[in-house]
Amino acid sequence: MNNYLKEIFNGLKSLVIGLKVTMTTMLTKSTTIEWPREAAPIPERFRGHIMLRKNEETGLSKCIACGSCVRACPSNCIQVKGAKPEGAKKKAPILFQLDFTKCSLCGLCVESCPVDAITFSRNYALAGPSSEPFATMNLLAGLASPFREESNEL
Repeated sequence: MNNYLKEIFNGLKSLVIGLKVTMTTMLTKSTTIEWPREAAPIPERFRGHIMLRKNEETGLSKCIACGSCVRACPSNCIQVKGAKPEGAKKKAPILFQLDFTKCSLCGLCVESCPVDAITFSRNYALAGPSSEPFATMNLLAGLASPFREESNEL
């Protein structure tokens, strides 16, 4: 009889503890974010895909097509081709392509850039039904070019 009462007491104690956890959870505010209607706060040190910085005065890319990012990349996911515009002292990129499907977001390309032309984007919503748009990301798109406009559509 004593053992039977002990089991009933332990069962009721367990029930009260479970109800307490349930009620506490029910009464606290949810941390669920209804994406894409709401955006999650992005941590300061978040690393999205790489992107090129532009010179604010000219609107051109800061990149000098030296290839140090290509050499530093352990994933071999960056392609850079450059040429020297007429009358310019330094080369400018005619192709800067990223294969984000291979990128490990290690940051070696950002660190190795001698002119601070590469940075991480704050874009975290990279998803799609196919990997094709992420395998050939043209980082020159949206930047002014010292060459003909068609060169940014490679």
